[in-house]
Amino acid sequence: MSVVRSVVRGSGSYLPSRIVTNDELAGMVDTSDDWIVQRTGIRERRIAATGEVTSDLALHAARGALKAAGLEPQAIDLIVLATATPDNTFPASAVTVQASLGITKGAAFDMQAVCSGFVFALSTADSLLRTGGFARALVIGAETFSRIIDWKDRGTCVIFGDGAGAVVLEATPSSGTHQDRGVLATRIHSDGRYKEKLYVDGGPSSTGTVGCLRMEGREVFRHAVQMITGAVEEVLADTGFTAADIDWFVPHQANKRIIDACAHKLGLGPEKIVHTVERHGNTSAASIPLAIDEAVLDGRIKPGDLVMVEAMGGGFTWGAALIRW
Repeated sequence: MSVVRSVVRGSGSYLPSRIVTNDELAGMVDTSDDWIVQRTGIRERRIAATGEVTSDLALHAARGALKAAGLEPQAIDLIVLATATPDNTFPASAVTVQASLGITKGAAFDMQAVCSGFVFALSTADSLLRTGGFARALVIGAETFSRIIDWKDRGTCVIFGDGAGAVVLEATPSSGTHQDRGVLATRIHSDGRYKEKLYVDGGPSSTGTVGCLRMEGREVFRHAVQMITGAVEEVLADTGFTAADIDWFVPHQANKRIIDACAHKLGLGPEKIVHTVERHGNTSAASIPLAIDEAVLDGRIKPGDLVMVEAMGGGFTWGAALIRW
């Protein structure tokens, strides 16, 4: 049976040049390098420069993905940009990227599912490509979380960072088996009962301000492992694979303890896990594509590999996707 698969043609990433270490943060709030590393695994994070906005980061990552794919921008007719920190309330930052690339056809829009944004965007782009309405998509995760952080709150300011990552997907006729390259299955979920566990205390229709990120860290951790592993197990069940078949586990880089706990519950050894949280911090929707591109560039992720991605974010939102590279 012939089907259409969304095949990854290339990946790209971008990190701002400014590095903020734990020691620098210790001079701002009551914390220390040891305290941060023990609780999160994070040692440093990148912070966008003054005047550097989310679409700037996204554009750099998009250009990298296009170069890796060997494609010109005009080959793209769909852009889905996952972000919780857009340049403006509207229009979507995706249209800024679209215009900057010189693309004048197709559709471009933002996807807001916070840290799960890239998985949601990947699932959405995959669905649209498989309808036949689009040929190639840029799926981007880009964030400037430094703009919504309370730099006096040590429970959040030590965790988050800025960055962007992207992949190019191409609709490709395939055999319909699980040996096909491309996105094999996705599962996404939301449960608004947990809204106040991780949220921003502002918005256009509530306070008229941007607001700052607020988080109940212990509560997020308590739910994260169950939700994330549940979504991964659903995707495995959908495809008939087992955890042992996974070549690379590329989780949302929220917290090393969460990553390790999920991997342990799934029975995945440390040699299969892509970690970037130590150097990037939590870059929300950007974390998965940033980690993917790093693992592609250093030769870990190779054509034919089974790659599992997963994330959980404010809402709560969560999801997973299995891709054959």
